[in-house]
This record gives sequence, structure tokens and C-alpha cells, in this order.
Amino acid sequence: MGSAKNSSNASRKARIEEMRRAEQSRERRNRILAITASAVVVAGLVVGGVVLVKSQSDSGKDTASDSKGASGHFVTGADGVKTWKGTLSRNHVTKTVKYPMEPPVGGDHNQVWMNCNGDVYTKAINNMNAVHSLEHGAVWVTYNSKASDADVKALAAKVKKTPYTLMSPVEDQKDPIMLSAWGKQRTVTGASDPNVDKFFSEFVQGKQTPEPGAACTNGLSQ
Repeated sequence: MGSAKNSSNASRKARIEEMRRAEQSRERRNRILAITASAVVVAGLVVGGVVLVKSQSDSGKDTASDSKGASGHFVTGADGVKTWKGTLSRNHVTKTVKYPMEPPVGGDHNQVWMNCNGDVYTKAINNMNAVHSLEHGAVWVTYNSKASDADVKALAAKVKKTPYTLMSPVEDQKDPIMLSAWGKQRTVTGASDPNVDKFFSEFVQGKQTPEPGAACTNGLSQ
């Protein structure tokens, strides 16, 4: 049993490392393309300015709040993990999305993801960017002021060494420490709770991931 578990963990780590190398390769190609395309960008600024003005005049509805990107309810499993039963749409939007759960576990979101390559944010981040990170297979560790400093520090250390994770404070969440993935969520009692490792093992680039292997760098950072 232990051997099978170790083999599974090793396989998962190897898969994440392979995706990490692929992402680094994409980053190098993107830098070359960015240099090559700079002249085109400059030339397009004039046209872009005209398009922007038109877009701002035509898309007033996109700035309104909306909650249609997620509808349904949580169902709690025997293991304590809550699974969202219902709709979690994946549209890229510019409007502000009001999610039916806090922290959100999916739904319409901003086209830019929060960097989630073991990134620890000490200030609140935008839910719409964080949801995009979950779409890429990240696990989001959140806490409020009721969490102990020791737990926050220990969880931050774990996140920093784990690709496809991020961490930030969410003061309005129900419990002191919560873990979220796309369509999945649970509460843990602290950094030493064994359910932290279980959640990471199952949901970091887990089967629930809509876009496995998608980038967790070159996004938004504080």
C-alpha cells in the first residue's frame, strides 16, 4: 500500500516537473517573440487607440457585476472535501463577477491569472484572477485573521516549495484556513492537519483541472 502511494506521489511530482520544464521553454520562446513583435506593437498603437475608444463606448455592460458564471451548491464528501454541484462556466470577462462561494472555486474569470508557482501573497488578491489560476490546476490556500501566525508561516513555507499553488488572505471566508481547487474546497484545522497534504496530493494538477499544464507564471503578481 505504502509502495503504491509512494509511486503515485513520485509520478505526480515527475508530471509537475515535466510541465514546469515545458513552461520554461514556452517562456524562452515568448521572450524571443516579444522582441520580434515590438515593432508591430508600436505600429498598432494608433489602431489600438481607436479600437479602445470604440470598445469603451460599446461595452458598458461588461463593467457590471454578474454571478451567472457559477450556480449550484456544495456537496460534502465523507473525506470532508466539498464538491461544487452545478455550473462553473469558464468565460474570460472584464466585468466584476460575484461568486456564490467565498473563496470561489470556479466560474467566469479575468483573462489574466494570478501567478501560482508557489506564490505567497500577503494582501488580498482579486478573486477573478485567482479563479483563472484554479482553472490551470492550482490549489489556493486562504486564511483570515483567526488563523494563527504559526499556521500561516508554515503553510506559506509549504506553498513556496510547491508548483501550482498560491496563498493569500481572504478575510470574509467562513473558516480560518481553507483550501480551494477548481470545483473543490475544504477547511483544515491548521498547517499540521494531514488533510493539507492529502488535498495538495489530489488536486494540484489533479483530475478536476480544466486546463492541465497551463502556465502559472507570467501572469499577475502583487
